[in-house]
Amino acid sequence: MDWLQALIMGIFQGLTEFLPVSSSGHLALAGALLGVEDPDKVMTFTIAVHVATVLSTLVILWKEIEWIFRGLFKTGNQIVPSPYGIRSLNEEQNYVLAILVSMIPVGIVGFCFKDQVEEMFDSLVVVGVCLLITASLLSFSYFSKPRTKEHISLLDAFIIGIAQACAVLPGLSRSGSTIGTGLILGDKKEKLAQFSFLMVIPPILGEALLDVKKIAEMGVEAAMAGISTTALVVGFFAAFVTGCLACRWMIGIVRKGKLIYFAIYCAIVGCATLIWQLFF
Repeated sequence: MDWLQALIMGIFQGLTEFLPVSSSGHLALAGALLGVEDPDKVMTFTIAVHVATVLSTLVILWKEIEWIFRGLFKTGNQIVPSPYGIRSLNEEQNYVLAILVSMIPVGIVGFCFKDQVEEMFDSLVVVGVCLLITASLLSFSYFSKPRTKEHISLLDAFIIGIAQACAVLPGLSRSGSTIGTGLILGDKKEKLAQFSFLMVIPPILGEALLDVKKIAEMGVEAAMAGISTTALVVGFFAAFVTGCLACRWMIGIVRKGKLIYFAIYCAIVGCATLIWQLFF
């Protein structure tokens, strides 16, 4: 992978991590179009761009993260009844609890089915089918009109977590699945985007730590095979800058309820991918 390929794929990662169009699916498609063989198996590049998008989330949602940490350690008279779930915890502590609950399904999938899922990344047919599923979910969430809830309950957090676990499939958008599921459940648009972006930080960092362990076991020189330091740095900064832009943009899009345009886009790309793979 040269620096230009890394730049393009870093941009793809940064944009599609937050937009409901599937970053894994687009990276697989970009790799095939650019001639990068098995881009997801270039472990160091995968770690770099994912960490970059986590950092972009921290930058854009810093105020929300600060609010969580300030309330997380409140004690005594500062603890008040919370509408989120457990009454003995304050609002911020229940918010953290909701994030932890949402991580349970993806943790189970990651530990028990990681190898099986990674095998699916070799098939662009799977990518095409999952993009069509993403389009269907976004369309359904757009046209459904459930009663709006003020807060994301622990049950809703778990169901949204199941959607995130399913979205490990290439082409099934993580943000599209979690936000779309939340909208169908009736959760407020204003809260869903930030919850969706915050809930993915621990799983991404956890997976990155596991990959770093693998790199340490196989040796840095072997892990850097196929990619230069320059390409790695270029890909990291491309993913970080575009991630910041996409994160802020996506929050505004969810508030305005314009996810249907991404449903149309995913349907077009999904159909084009299937036609390309099945008939050419």
